Amino acid sequence: MRMRLSAAVIVLLAIALPLMAQTPAAPPSEPPNPTSGNVNFGLALASGNNDTLTLNAGYEFKYDPKTKNVFKSNGLLLYGQAAGDKTAEQFGLTFRDEYAFRPRAFVYGDFRYLHDRFKGISYLLSPTGGVGYKVVDVPATSLALSAGLGFVSEKDYGFDLNTSGAVTFDEKLTHKLTATTTIGQTISALWKTSDFSDALYGFGASLAASMTNQLQLKIEVLDTYKNKPQDSTLKKNDVVLIMGVVYKF
Repeated sequence: MRMRLSAAVIVLLAIALPLMAQTPAAPPSEPPNPTSGNVNFGLALASGNNDTLTLNAGYEFKYDPKTKNVFKSNGLLLYGQAAGDKTAEQFGLTFRDEYAFRPRAFVYGDFRYLHDRFKGISYLLSPTGGVGYKVVDVPATSLALSAGLGFVSEKDYGFDLNTSGAVTFDEKLTHKLTATTTIGQTISALWKTSDFSDALYGFGASLAASMTNQLQLKIEVLDTYKNKPQDSTLKKNDVVLIMGVVYKF
């Protein structure tokens, strides 16, 4: 009887000890935050023989719940003043919603707003929709192209409101050179269907280097080209160099 009891105890211990030694199951991980983006700011002041003020600020926002639908928005403010006279006054906003119907292909709708005093633009509004394709989509590099149709309403200083159909094209490239350094490049174009020579082009190139997990130093060159300004005294091309600090969230 005792031998049977001892054997039973040994069997139970043989079963129980491995179970007791197992590592407790890890708690379920939290789903990734669907919201990401950054805000940036730069300021330069000079006083003496020539008082100058240069200010730039902007943001990028992305909401991606991993359901094929992504919402993006970005904004930019540029302001400059020298000896009491304005040297720059530009403000732009973009809102864009994308839906992926293939792993790399998507449809989108967006809305753009632009104010640029030194291009003579009091305001420009352009809602469009179209299709896009991610030519490259890997962790270190992304390259996306998109084209769309819509309309544009432009009010220039001293001129009547002009509304027309619009054709748009966008290209965006980002590439991580190292774990802390990223380069970017963008191209945008907007043509009016009432006069394709009346076009607005944009080019941007940027370099960002991380200081911490959330802070970056960023240098960016923006080139805006309006092929046919209504005021013939205005130059077609404007280039601005932006330097600032970026906070990522």
